[in-house]
Amino acid sequence: MTTPDEDAVLAANLAFYRAFAAGDVAAMETVWSPRVDVSCIHPGWQALVDRVAVMKSWRAILASPPAVRCLGARVFLEDKRAYVICYETVGDGMLVATNIFSLEDKVWRMIHHQAGPTRALQEVQPDETQHVH
Repeated sequence: MTTPDEDAVLAANLAFYRAFAAGDVAAMETVWSPRVDVSCIHPGWQALVDRVAVMKSWRAILASPPAVRCLGARVFLEDKRAYVICYETVGDGMLVATNIFSLEDKVWRMIHHQAGPTRALQEVQPDETQHVH
């Protein structure tokens, strides 16, 4: 059972994956914080440490978005910051990801995303799967 705040963080996480899967640059821009310093580490990339660089990377990726799905999202909440650990299926691959959010004007905005390869998916209950369709 999750709290309303945890549900709101999971909804923000789902919005990120929906924008990712749809190749929706405008939606991706909305997900990310416009005020807090943001960072992103795509698999195999160097660390991107400002909004301009992060959004430029997403525009490049979303020009030809991969089939992506979020599985097993689990939220950790602490005051005005939260993070989600989840798995991403991308094509035939499996990644583990950490997504960090900041509460800004009652809306959870992403401030960090990092994904990397993993060997196996931990057991995921069906109700823990977030579908992006």
